[in-house]
Amino acid sequence: MKNVLIAPSVLSADFSCLKSELDSIASANYIHYDVMDGHFVPNISFGPEIFSYCKKSSDLPIDVHLMVTNPSEIAPLFLQRGADIVTFHYEAEVHSHRLIHLIKDSGAKAGISLCPGTPVSVLENLIDDLDLVLIMTVNPGFGGQKFIENTIRKVKRLRKMIDDAGTHTLIEIDGGVQGETAPRLVKAGADVLVSGSYVFK
Repeated sequence: MKNVLIAPSVLSADFSCLKSELDSIASANYIHYDVMDGHFVPNISFGPEIFSYCKKSSDLPIDVHLMVTNPSEIAPLFLQRGADIVTFHYEAEVHSHRLIHLIKDSGAKAGISLCPGTPVSVLENLIDDLDLVLIMTVNPGFGGQKFIENTIRKVKRLRKMIDDAGTHTLIEIDGGVQGETAPRLVKAGADVLVSGSYVFK
């Protein structure tokens, strides 16, 4: 049986009792922390100060998912505060290779996220450098959206790319992950499942 990692998204947590919400997911593998700027996605979430509170309040590693138009400017704010993984969107960064190595040189792991309409083929020249690829199975920006079915095939294509390259890059899935979709995603090749609404609600 494949060992699947679980990363609850604090986007769906009750922020009036954030410490107890973080305590309730202590058995997870890490925390998924969504940063939204109102430009790259049509929503605004939270920034470095709440991240620092999460870092102080939980022993779990934190994956910062940057849904912002300027990831190379925003990433250092979280790296300075101890982000364990920083994942940015391929669609938002012209110099992906440079940012990957800025993240790694800071001691964190580097990930790239792909929106539903972006093919995995864009990662062909980056896959060797990536610790993680985050496949969005909904359009980013809001929690609780419906799962986009054709992303199952996308996960399979990415799994083949990683296996062919011989890397240890993890495949993370974000969006619409629940009891029905999770087993199918794992079968397609997913290593990490992000879930907010399903875990906290």
